Order: sequence, then structure tokens, then C-alpha cells
Amino acid sequence: MAIRKKSTKSPPVLSHEFVLQNHADIVSCVAMVFLLGLMFEITAKASIIFVTLQYNVTLPATEEQATESASLYYYGIKDLATVFFYMLVAIIIHAVIQEYMLDKINRRMHFSKTKHSKFNESGQLSAFYLFACVWGIFILISENYISDPTILWRAYPHNLMTYSSFSCVVQVSNEVFYISQLAYWLHEDIPRQLVYIGLYLFHIAGAYLLNLNHLGLVLLVLHYFVEFLFHISRLFYFSNEKYQKGLFLADFLCGQFFCFGRLLTLILSVLTVGFGLARAENQKLDFSTGNFNVLAVRIAVLASICITQAFMMWKFINFQLRRWREHSAFQAPAVKKKPTVTKGRSSKKGTENGVNGTLTSNVADSPRNRKEKSS
Repeated sequence: MAIRKKSTKSPPVLSHEFVLQNHADIVSCVAMVFLLGLMFEITAKASIIFVTLQYNVTLPATEEQATESASLYYYGIKDLATVFFYMLVAIIIHAVIQEYMLDKINRRMHFSKTKHSKFNESGQLSAFYLFACVWGIFILISENYISDPTILWRAYPHNLMTYSSFSCVVQVSNEVFYISQLAYWLHEDIPRQLVYIGLYLFHIAGAYLLNLNHLGLVLLVLHYFVEFLFHISRLFYFSNEKYQKGLFLADFLCGQFFCFGRLLTLILSVLTVGFGLARAENQKLDFSTGNFNVLAVRIAVLASICITQAFMMWKFINFQLRRWREHSAFQAPAVKKKPTVTKGRSSKKGTENGVNGTLTSNVADSPRNRKEKSS
């Protein structure tokens, strides 16, 4: 994301520089148009497609929920409009965090250009990962994922997603969670992270379209927690590089959590797709009900997850090896320079009469001895 710079000369309207400097304000105006459209009857039907969820189904209240009926949602083509609106919201929040938090820290720390970019990246991602983790945990608790792990594959297809209240305060929604994830990664513009952004969009959209939202939610919360720890330790490293021991410990713990997260992701995926869904009674492809529980789809899902986890481990190992080589190369010159610390005239004589401070065999032929001999 571009950083707003104050300049006396304003760029031409609708130029590239003008859009970069004022893109958050432009996006805010576009989002405000959709919100104002809800206030008028003529435009409300069009604006509501962008702002609220579509394809809702209201089920009658059961004995356990005698006070309220359950509102469930399934996906459709209109969700693209909702993703677009949430993408605008993500851009606005991104700009607020950048201007009112990260830019103020950058002015105090005086980072270099490279560290400035990495600090902004970690600051934005750590805020997103923290918010997504807390939101995902609320959904896991409200829908009893933790107490009953069989919910990951039981009663598949999970084509109806909930929108219920948690503790009468926090509104949690499985579908809104997925839409917000797609919107956030679509708005990201980090050139060197395009591969990871593509992997995020591919797996989130795959879990959303294949009605594997239960498994996808658990895996996303697990992955986001590990990534949050990594970016938090990265922020501490940039803020103060003097505490090398503490940073080394944090880096080590992040590496352990990273490996544990990859292993747990594979275990949950194989347990859900390879065993749970493979033993389900209904294993027929049915687009009307959203049932994709067939052998070809299960193999494709497991292959995609395993290849992605192997790719991430390969990148992680290469990253650690590169850091180890850089650390070794940085310490090697300091070790070589230590024996060459000599002072005064004696060091100069040592280099003339020997090698590396050791005397040679003709040390007796000194200038003083030759002078005495001639007299």
C-alpha cells in the first residue's frame, strides 16, 4: 500500500499519483454510495445485494432453541457483490491502520527503505491475523467444534452456514467469515507475496465452494495463529535489534509452532477427508444439494493440501538455511581479525623477521649484530 506523502504541489485529478495518494478517500466515497442507497426505496434493492448476505433460509425453532429460529445461508453468484463491498471495507481499514498506527511508529524508528516496507507488511498482516483468529475462535466455540470434532465431517454437505449470536453481543457468521477472507486477500497488493495470496484465495474459495467450510475454518484459524506469531516476532525484531537472545528464542518458538501447525493441518485433513468423508453413506456427486463427496474430489483436496504444506515447509527450510549462512558469513570475518591485534614497533619487526608473529631461523642476523662485527 502506498504511503501518503505531503507535497506542496497537488497531482492532476484522476492521474496515477492522485489515485495512489487518495485511494482510501475514493474507496470511502464508493462505500458510502452503497450505504446511502439503503435509505431510498428505489435503490435499496440494488444496494442490499452488496451490503448484506443473500440466499438465506429460516428454519423453525427446535426444542433446544425454543426462543428463536435459526437463520442459515448458502452461497450463490450474488456473493460476488458482497465480496466486492467487503473488499472496499478492507481497503478503508487498511488505510486507517497505516496512517494512524504504522506511519507514526515509522517516523519515530527511522527505518531504512527495506525495513520500512517489511514493517508495514508485518503490521498489517498481524492485525488481520489477530482479528481473524479471534473471530474464528468465537465461531468454533459457538458451534461446538472443540467439544465435538466429528462435526468436521458429520452431516456433509455443509451447504447451510450459520449466522447466530454469541453471548448476545458478538455476531458470528461462518459465511461472513469466508466472504471477509476472500475480500481481504483480493485487496492485498504485495508483489513479492503474490504466490501466497493466490494460495490463500485458492484454498479459501475451494473450501467455500465445496462446502468444506467446517474443515476450512479450523485450518484457517490454526494457520492464522502461527502466522500471527511470526509477524509479531518480526515486529519486535524491527523495533529493537539489540535483544538478540530474546529474538532468537522467539524465532525458535515460531519455527516450532510452524512445524507443528503443518503437521496438525495434515492430520486433520487426512482424518476428515480420508477417513470421515470416505466412510459417509452418500458419496454421489450432486450439484443441487452441494454434495461433492466423491473419490476424485477427495483425492484432489488431499493432494492440494499436502502439496501446499510441503511447499511451505520447503520455503521455511530454505529461509532458515539462508539465515544460518548469512549469520555464519557475518561472524567469520570477526574471528579472522582477532589474532592480528598487535601494537607498536615490535609488530613491525615481527612481520619482517617472521610469519604471523613467529621468528625465522636467521633472527640472529640482526642489524645490531652486523654493526658490532664490522667495528
